[in-house]
Amino acid sequence: MKRETEGKAEKSLFGFNRNILFTGFTSFLTDTSVKMVYSVMPMFLMSIGASKTSLSLIEGIAESTASLVKALSGFWSDKIGKNKPFMIIGYGLSALIIPLYTFVVTPFHVLILRFIERFGKGIRTAPRDSLIAGSINEGESGRSFGLQKAMDNSGAIAGPLMAFALLSFFPENFRLIFLLAGIPAILAIFVIIFGIKEAKKSKYELFSKFHFKDFPAKYYFFLVIIFVFTLGNSTDALLMVKANEVGVKVALIPIVYLITNLVSVLVSIPIGSLSDRIGKEKILITGFIIYAVVYYGFGITTSLGAIISLFALYGLYSAATDGIQKAFISDMIDKNKKGTGLGIYNALLGITLLPASLIAGSLYDKVNSSVPFYFGAATAALSVILMLAYFLKYKKAGISS
Repeated sequence: MKRETEGKAEKSLFGFNRNILFTGFTSFLTDTSVKMVYSVMPMFLMSIGASKTSLSLIEGIAESTASLVKALSGFWSDKIGKNKPFMIIGYGLSALIIPLYTFVVTPFHVLILRFIERFGKGIRTAPRDSLIAGSINEGESGRSFGLQKAMDNSGAIAGPLMAFALLSFFPENFRLIFLLAGIPAILAIFVIIFGIKEAKKSKYELFSKFHFKDFPAKYYFFLVIIFVFTLGNSTDALLMVKANEVGVKVALIPIVYLITNLVSVLVSIPIGSLSDRIGKEKILITGFIIYAVVYYGFGITTSLGAIISLFALYGLYSAATDGIQKAFISDMIDKNKKGTGLGIYNALLGITLLPASLIAGSLYDKVNSSVPFYFGAATAALSVILMLAYFLKYKKAGISS
């Protein structure tokens, strides 16, 4: 009751807690930087000699090898009852690393920097999500994580737009983009320092020792579903490569990718609010179905118009899953364990991305460009079945999520 009363007292003009708004703004600035780089990185890597397999491997290794940090930082933030220091360090590493892409000359250099930058994300992600979870008013987890997703994707719109503008004036000057991308990331550090307040916990609320039994069985069941789904959810870089092969010019790749993020921004908060009302399981099942349709579509299409439509639909899938999954986990875990629970979830995503990227990249290079998308559609379809089983087992049995 105290948290709810405090949350209402701290509401802003837009009806969100101060921490949630400023955390979202931090994500907006950092995502602007990251997506300026990410939207052109596949084309840059291939320009310096990387294959599609190498492209997928770089992303997979960077995400997976730093993933253990996500679980550890989540547990540590629960243990000491603080989240803000982890955010400063994690976002600070991104601000430091992003401009250094300007100086790379081989794919191996990209791998090293990408690993360090993702290591920073590993430090900050679970504590940030825990801060959001600790600042939410009761019954608004979907809406609050929906705002976080919308702000993430707003940055993912601004970043590619800036990259497109720079490529228009300076064709294929990827290094200039990398240099300028550091500016928003630096600004994000000041937002954390001056805009975010620690969601303090009393010493009696701290989570001092991890035991598997501290988390409910439905949490582990959901992690199994996430593992199956993520195994077919490889790096988005392959979507951009596919778009280029179908006929989208290199300079327009950031704009096509922007469509995904624009759709996600527009619908993330409404979908989050809807999930609070009708149940997050239903939204997640819908999101997995959309993903299966999108990936099957990428596998069969050779049409430029169809590719653009699929990128738009991909934004709808993103809004119906990413933030909703975090809100879903937040709802089922005790307050003093949210950082740990969300950290394990984020770590699982990163670890699974390595085999997912290896599978997709190998299928793309050694079989054909359609098979990795068919594989992703199949794992999504299996996830729908598992999510239906989850719904029947727990929701129908009267066990709330």
